[in-house]
Amino acid sequence: MNLPNSNIALRNFSALVDFSNNINSNLNLDFALNNLLLTCFGKLHTTKGIIALFDEKNLEPKLYKGFTQIDAKRISNLIVNNLDRNFDDLLLQENIKIYEQIISTDKVIGFILLGKKLSQKDYDEEDKLFLSTIVKIGSAAIKNIQNFEKLNEINKQLDGKINQLNSLFDLGKEFSSILDIDRVSKLLTFAISAQMLVSKFAIVLIQNENFNILESKFNNKLLEDLINHCECKSVSSPIHASSSPKFDELKKIGIEVIIPMIIKNVTKGIIFLGKRLSNKDYTQSDLEYLSSVASLAIISIENSLLFQQALEKQKIEKDLEIAKNIQRNLLPRKLPKSAKFEIEAINKTAKMVGGDFYDVVQLTENKLLIAIADVSGKGIQASLLMANLQAFLKAIYKQNYKLQEASNFLNDVVSENTTNGSFITFFWGIFDSITNEFSYVNMGHNPPLLVNKDGIKKLRKGGMILGVMKTIIPYEMETISLNSEDVILLFTDGITEAMDFNNNEYTDERLENLMLNCFNQNSKMILNNILEDINLHTKGSEQSDDITCLVLKIK
Repeated sequence: MNLPNSNIALRNFSALVDFSNNINSNLNLDFALNNLLLTCFGKLHTTKGIIALFDEKNLEPKLYKGFTQIDAKRISNLIVNNLDRNFDDLLLQENIKIYEQIISTDKVIGFILLGKKLSQKDYDEEDKLFLSTIVKIGSAAIKNIQNFEKLNEINKQLDGKINQLNSLFDLGKEFSSILDIDRVSKLLTFAISAQMLVSKFAIVLIQNENFNILESKFNNKLLEDLINHCECKSVSSPIHASSSPKFDELKKIGIEVIIPMIIKNVTKGIIFLGKRLSNKDYTQSDLEYLSSVASLAIISIENSLLFQQALEKQKIEKDLEIAKNIQRNLLPRKLPKSAKFEIEAINKTAKMVGGDFYDVVQLTENKLLIAIADVSGKGIQASLLMANLQAFLKAIYKQNYKLQEASNFLNDVVSENTTNGSFITFFWGIFDSITNEFSYVNMGHNPPLLVNKDGIKKLRKGGMILGVMKTIIPYEMETISLNSEDVILLFTDGITEAMDFNNNEYTDERLENLMLNCFNQNSKMILNNILEDINLHTKGSEQSDDITCLVLKIK
């Protein structure tokens, strides 16, 4: 039955109003496209159609009915590849009988393509007018939905960024309050696994060119072998492991991205991340977030290391202070006073703990033992060796051995208790105030000076350095007679080798000339003269050796 034209127009108008109401009632793209395509099917009596929309440069089939996905994709590509020419005949070959551009604000955003009608008839002008009209109505709705979806996506990204910023703010506060590397590592692990939804990761520090694995969910041994042979240290920005062939081995164990931990352009550590549990790829935004977290964490780790170093330094300084006090107590607290002699001594250590030693012991009413030593090395090791020497001395001189025999025995005992090439230069002697004789043995020490009006005699007699090896050739002893005003000066090489600002040594000659000019003064003045002259020579320069000096003046 043929309807009057007025009824047909009314029915078409009614269908367009219904379509417009439906397509604009929902902001879901699938709903809109289905509504558009099914309306065409119903009005134009066809069952095959495609709606393809431009996605940036590509024309993607978003909805297809009566065509396979492969066909829909092929037809979409056919259009894109022939945009600059007439592709009507090509579409006919694909059984597309009619199509219409979907245009929004003078820009083609897609195509709707229909197959032949069920009646096998061609589309008439009324059909084409209806299709054009319905597509124009639908295009505005489609564009609105696309804009809504873009806005929705931007809002999601913005929310994600806000969440990341809040997370970074909270992590920054947490990291700044932690000075323990293990806790920093745990917090970093939590931040990464929670934000990225990743179960396999590793946190590695680079210390003195070596790798220190703090946390790892990979095979530690395998990871250590791989990172020692790849060029991880050269990574200066977050990268995907697949971006370079040099990280292929890392990729094989499941590492997806490499995040360097950088301070002042130096890579101090690396975060390795495996695949995400959601199977999503790491976006540029993810890498930027991870890089920010890594920067916060490595600063906290660096602060933790510096804090630990400061604590260790404090502990060492405290130990050295204790060692210094112990060492000071090894030196004589008071020097003997006698009508037969004067004696003065000083010991100045260049470091917290030195290696010089001297001792003065009143053996009997008439016999005075003086000794001086310079232990090899500095610090705790030298201090311990010096303490041993003092203990050996006290044990030996109480046995009333003769000086020469005591020297042999002392060397044997010290040799048995020194390791790693340690040795001691040692000089000791006994002054007999009745006979005015001084018997001594020099065991490799700077020869003490006997100074009087006749000049200087160097006390060299003795033997090898103390502690190098057990005694094979017995030490020699010399006994010299002393007169009133004679001076014996014992010193360590810290005096003669004291450096000035230009690294010039004080020298034996300068010390000997000074002694010749001042030996007739009392022992205290002689010692002061020596110290003042050394201070004059070394003014403005830091000394690296201990200074020990002992002056024995015969009255």
